[in-house]
Order: sequence, then structure tokens, then C-alpha cells
Amino acid sequence: MPDTIFALSSGGPPAAIAVIRISGDAAGEALELLAGTRPQPRKAALRSLKGSDGLLLDRALVLWFPGPASATGEDLAELHLHGGRAVVASVEGVLAGMTKLRRATPGEFTRRAFANGRIDLAEAEGLADLLEAETELQRRSALALAGGALSRQVEDWRERVLALSASVEAVLDFSDEDDVAALPTDFGGRTGELVAEIRAWLERPRAGILREGFKVVLGGPPNAGKSSLFNMLLESDAAIVSPLAGTTRDVLSRSVAIEGVPFQFFDTAGVRENASDPVEGEGIERAQRAIGNADLVLWLGPEGEGPGGAWEIETRSDVEERERKARPRHVVSALTGEGVAPLLTDLAETARAAMPGPGEVALNDRQGQLLDLATRALSDTASQRDPLLAAEDLRSARVAFDALLGRTTTEDMLDALFGRFCIGK
Repeated sequence: MPDTIFALSSGGPPAAIAVIRISGDAAGEALELLAGTRPQPRKAALRSLKGSDGLLLDRALVLWFPGPASATGEDLAELHLHGGRAVVASVEGVLAGMTKLRRATPGEFTRRAFANGRIDLAEAEGLADLLEAETELQRRSALALAGGALSRQVEDWRERVLALSASVEAVLDFSDEDDVAALPTDFGGRTGELVAEIRAWLERPRAGILREGFKVVLGGPPNAGKSSLFNMLLESDAAIVSPLAGTTRDVLSRSVAIEGVPFQFFDTAGVRENASDPVEGEGIERAQRAIGNADLVLWLGPEGEGPGGAWEIETRSDVEERERKARPRHVVSALTGEGVAPLLTDLAETARAAMPGPGEVALNDRQGQLLDLATRALSDTASQRDPLLAAEDLRSARVAFDALLGRTTTEDMLDALFGRFCIGK
């Protein structure tokens, strides 16, 4: 029998309200000890909470959710207290003194919800993303995943694979031992439709770009104005600005949201052939690696010398004697801010187009790998003439779907996922 757990599920005190959750077989007993009685299920009731000595701890709203119709699938109680530190500590002290209760570990409430079938693994991953979301795009994508959008789609694919498996089994069951009948005429077409649908999901932008941000690298030779523009874009003095060549020796990165879109900006060492010392040389190598991994490069150097697809940026628009470009994408001044606003708008529009649409589920690496396995298995199925081999391919696709939803998991993987959650969630 699992332990009964409790934790503060709201923000740390002091606060207007503090919510303590209790989940497990002894949740009702704990509620009765504190509040005297259990309220009607799923209806908030005002109660006087008292300790074992009968002294008043707080006047609070309490809720009772009998399992399995609760967030965790177990008996669950919530205490909505006044959010002072002393109030929270006193109630937690009473709960900690009960022999059947213990404090929850990070993510344990959600892990129990998963173990009890209240959510599947894809929904749990969406909830973890939602808790970490810092921009509007991240929030809406995480909500779609946590709300079961991917899970419902995978269940639909799985049901269709089961129907295909039934067709194959029927062929095997009713064929002579030495004369295996052919698969149904529509078998290849139905399988091909599945493959096309899954591939369309695999071609969508992935969750990584949402989580890490659209990577923009400022590149160019020394003294091209990279650090000045970097600071202007971030509205901070993150990078040291100096007229001396080679001042920036390493790759400096900062995360920022622009119009609700997550970005990572990278200031790099000036790229030139003859470095002044080994440290600058290492900085140049790191700059080149950053440029190679970028989603977009803003090239501040001589026109045409940047990497393919880079935006030509003409800097120092406030200086009449500056080096001009024939076809710059933007002309800016890091000193006055001229041209920076249009550049930021252009960046936001470009990044938004490269990211999942608002509310669209973005696959993470694990989900993408499993859908790729399912696609390859189904592609093999579509070309099979032997029903036995087709049945095995379909089984492989079902295994991939089951793993995506968490029906086949490892403890290490679950530990890593639920360890992302805070205590009380």
C-alpha cells in the first residue's frame, strides 16, 4: 500500500493563500483529525483546523476528493489556508506527526496520477513543460500536450493499427497451412495513410526550439559592433564593449523573449585568420561552432563573407563614414537604437514561422524517436506480402505507440521526468 503523502502545493509563504495537498489512503483520516469531519465530496467547506491538542491552527477552506475520481486517482484532500509562514508550518507539523503520512518528493503527486491511469506519459511531459514555460508559445504548446492532444492522436493511430492486425490475423487463421492467403486489397492503402499522417507530425517543428529558444548568433570580424548590438538587443550590458580587437574571447549567450517568442542570442569572438594568441584562437573556433549550430546568423562583417542564409546587418548607422553594404537586411545603430525595433520585429516574425504554431503540439526527442520507429515499421508493413512478417511489423508499431504513452516504461526514465516537477506537484 503506497504511503499517504502531503506537501505545500502553492508558492512559498508568505502569500494570501497556501494550499496543502494530502493524497493516499490516510488522507480522509488526516482531514478528520484537522477539520473534525470530511465535507461533501468536491465541495469547499469552511472549517476550523485544530491540532491534536485541540488548539486552533487556522480557519480554512477544505475539500475532499474520494478516489479514484481525483487528480491522483487516490483519496485526496486539500487545505486552503491563510498563507503565513507560521500557519503553514503549524499545519505541516501536525501532518508530519501522523504515523501514516510523510512529506512528498518532487513530482510524486503527478507520478501517482500517471501510475493510477489518470494521465499518460505524454500528458505528464506536457505538464512538466507547462510548469517550465516562460513564453506564450511555450505555454500554449505545453497546454495542448498536457491536455491530451498528442495522446488522442496516438490512440487513434494505435486503434487503426489494431484493426490492421486483425485483418492480418484473419488471413492467418483462415488460410491453409501450405497456402497462405493474400492480405486484403486495401491493406497497403490503409497502412500508407497511417505512414503519411505520422510523417506529417514528424515534419513539424520540434519542442527543442521552443524550450531552448530560436538561436541567433552575431558573427563578424573584430570591432564589427557585435557586442554593442548584442547589448542593445538584450537591453543590458551583458557584453564588454571595447575598441580593442579581440576583446570578446568566448561565446556569450543570453535568453530573452521577444513578442512572446523565446530566443537565445550569442555574442561571439571576432572571426579573423591571424589570432593574437591561443586564447583568442580558441574563441574563434567556438564562434565558428556557434555559427554552425545557429538557427540564424546576423552577419556584421564584409558583405557576402558570412555563412549561407545569414542576414546582412549594416551597423553604426549614426556614423557617416561607416562601411556600407549594398543590400543589407537591416541598418542599425547600437548607439542610438536606430533600426533596432524593425530588426526585433523581423526576428520575432522569422522565429515564429520556424516554431510550432500557437497551441500546436511540438514533439520532444523521445516522442519523435518513437514515432519514427512506428513509421519505419509501418512502412515495412505496407510493402509486405507475407502476413507473418506484416503481423510482426504491426506489433513493432504498437510497441512504439505504447512506449510513447507510457504503457511500457523504465524507472530511470520516470525518475528523470518526474524529477523535473516541484514538490507538491
